[in-house]
Amino acid sequence: MLAPITSLIRVGWDMAGIFGTDGVRAKINTGHMRAEFIVRLALAAGSYFIVQQDKTKKSRNTRPLVIIGKDTRLSGYMLEAALVAGFTSIGMDCRLTGPVPTAAIAHLTHSIRADLGVMISASHNPHHDNGIKLFGPDGQKLDDAVEAEISALAQGSIALAEPLDIGRARRMLTSGARYQEFAKSTFPRGMQLDSLKVVVDCANGAAYKTAPDTLHELGADVIAIGVAPDGTNINQNVGATSPEFLADRVVAETADIGIALDGDADRVVLVDETGAICDGDRILAALGRDMSEAGTLRGAVVGTLMSNLGLERYLASQNITFDRANVGDRYILEKLKAQNGNLGGEPSGHILLPDATRSGDGLIAALKLLALLVRTGKTASETLNVFEPVPQKLVNLKDVDKGLVQDPTILKLVSEIEADFAGEGRVLLRPSGTEPLVRVMVEALDETRLDTAIDRLCDALQAS
Repeated sequence: MLAPITSLIRVGWDMAGIFGTDGVRAKINTGHMRAEFIVRLALAAGSYFIVQQDKTKKSRNTRPLVIIGKDTRLSGYMLEAALVAGFTSIGMDCRLTGPVPTAAIAHLTHSIRADLGVMISASHNPHHDNGIKLFGPDGQKLDDAVEAEISALAQGSIALAEPLDIGRARRMLTSGARYQEFAKSTFPRGMQLDSLKVVVDCANGAAYKTAPDTLHELGADVIAIGVAPDGTNINQNVGATSPEFLADRVVAETADIGIALDGDADRVVLVDETGAICDGDRILAALGRDMSEAGTLRGAVVGTLMSNLGLERYLASQNITFDRANVGDRYILEKLKAQNGNLGGEPSGHILLPDATRSGDGLIAALKLLALLVRTGKTASETLNVFEPVPQKLVNLKDVDKGLVQDPTILKLVSEIEADFAGEGRVLLRPSGTEPLVRVMVEALDETRLDTAIDRLCDALQAS
């Protein structure tokens, strides 16, 4: 183990509970997205994984290694520098990839045998937000217990390395190419996309090079949009959160399909040849049916509490079991691992394919669907529009106490509404893990009852 030279003085920063649903996230230069907090986070995370390396790799005579990627936000440079300062000061070497998808960091962390992977991204959020996602040596996101330990370490004194033992940092110039080769390796051998015209929207984000290049190399006729990042236009009226522009372009170009990624490319929304937008539920339905018919589907398809009831009903009609996890791709992965399952995802477009990749990967999920189109000869609309979603409404309430979702009066109201639905509807109240919001979701076969229910819930929450 590296010898410490001294300890940092605790300065009273509140680092407890810094991790949300998907890492650490906030508006840049506020809260936990200030440079000094990021240095502190790097010190704590690095300290934790140095100890883990000492426990599990005693024969390895090298410094611990962290790989750091980012999306295209201007603030990524600042956060990258803060992370490097923290990690090198406790003796970790750093490999800097530049802009690559989150899935590339998950893959590379494992493939280069790094001790820790870090992605700087606020995913689908606007440019003024940023975040930190952490991956363990297995290339998977950290579980709650590990994040809690890192939070605890960040609040105490942390030993620094001796001057001769500080880490080194260097650029990893092959990271994008290595990820592209990995993505292509998940596509069926011998199959080509030369029969498809594809519009891909990269959200001016991390996949602005890797996604179009991968599709082109697999033979597709590629039209790329959202590939001119300037540091502030990530997710701005483009990408998976704004697929309407892509839908118009697919129709105008008479393309076979459109692929919309978000800022860090871990989620995907598809557009069929008619311009219809197809969310993660529709992707799960198409892949679930195909994998079931091929005999390759293991365990239940895992969605989340936000997954549409129509998806659940459709899968049941195909004799496919459906299970729900808490919102967040790592919770889906936990359920998949528990049952050795191999398909899960969220309506937002996080699709998990554990047999192919270690994290949500929008490009690889899209390639899976493109392979299905080539193999069957069906159109995107025939493949994706296989069920009718149950009417659903989602309201994001600002300036509402998140604790109200557990208030007895509110819970009683939820029970009354669900009893009235009599199995033909659902209610979900959820505090956002990444934004200052309470999400109110109601779905029901009867839209009149749906509207009444969501109005009652919103009124009750805002009045409390």
